[in-house]
Amino acid sequence: MPTAIEFGAGLIGKLADHVKALSGTKVLIVADPGVVQAGVVDRLKKPLEEAGIPHLLFSEIEADPDIESVEKGTQIAKSQGCDLVVGVGGGSSLDIAKAIGLMLTNPGNIRDYVGINKVIHQGAPVIAVPTTAGTGSEVTIWSVMTDKKQKLKLSVGSPYNCPTLALCDPELTVSLPPHITAATGMDALTHALESYVNKATHPISEGLSIQAMKMISKSLRHAVVQGENVSARHDMLVASLIAAMAFNSTRLGLAHALALPLGAHFKIPHGTVNAILLPEVMQFNIIGNTSKYAEIARIFGEKTDHLSEREAAERSVHAIRQLKNDVGITQTLSDYGLEEKHLDMIVEEAMTSGNVPVNPRKPTLEDLKNICRAAMAK
Repeated sequence: MPTAIEFGAGLIGKLADHVKALSGTKVLIVADPGVVQAGVVDRLKKPLEEAGIPHLLFSEIEADPDIESVEKGTQIAKSQGCDLVVGVGGGSSLDIAKAIGLMLTNPGNIRDYVGINKVIHQGAPVIAVPTTAGTGSEVTIWSVMTDKKQKLKLSVGSPYNCPTLALCDPELTVSLPPHITAATGMDALTHALESYVNKATHPISEGLSIQAMKMISKSLRHAVVQGENVSARHDMLVASLIAAMAFNSTRLGLAHALALPLGAHFKIPHGTVNAILLPEVMQFNIIGNTSKYAEIARIFGEKTDHLSEREAAERSVHAIRQLKNDVGITQTLSDYGLEEKHLDMIVEEAMTSGNVPVNPRKPTLEDLKNICRAAMAK
């Protein structure tokens, strides 16, 4: 885990010190328009201006960011002599910032590095400043982007793609609207849960996953309905980060395998599509790792003392479905336009994901269709 982590309220005020420590002379700030409008970028600029560190802003970032944004941002950074990148925002901004950092030192186009472990050189220093508690991009090896023309999600995975520093300030998440808090929180949960039950799990990742799920069970509802609750925001940002540390080495499962093509074709926010899929994927997977699902039920407060292991495992599905509904995610895949005629395309794309082989139960194409059908109907 090559990323250094600084965590605490008010840390953003020390940004200039970190830039200097990394020998940065000119900073490219990568942020989406929403973060700019919320005034977060101004809070980053202030310590840089006070320290006399030149900087410029690249904000051509959208949800499910276009891979072309990497080329645009890289051209700006190179033409202006930027040697350090600060990404601020949710997963979209951080993923693009990380990819720009890679392309400042690697030849060709970011498309050349789609896949796993294809990056040649360490990128330029990247400081990741998350404003959501969901993707964990501030510590992951992955950047996920969309080819808008072909409607494909493309992932670049490499240890070189990890930020140099994760600067995690829970105060920056307090103003996050409830629906985004809910969706990103369910994304973090999906990371922790899918890593915990999959076939690549190991004792270190399990410990991280369990702790993340405990914190999410305790704090996600409060973070959604009491946005100003700094303790809940703190817990969710920690949980998101350590869940990402878990799946860095294990990958995930069928929820994420299906989420990528569904997000690309139907523009479903990533956290939302994971939340919709997760209970249905759990139901399918129970027989593949019954004991782990029984433990998940207990983590989320289900009474299992007098139940069989299988009955306890079934309670985990109920618990996660209840959490999803409590935080206001009641949509179905049908609400986003998914119909039976689309399923062949979706499941065939999903089956190519590296998250499928590690899933605790091997699926057929028809199994994936049935998961989508269940998520269309409820």
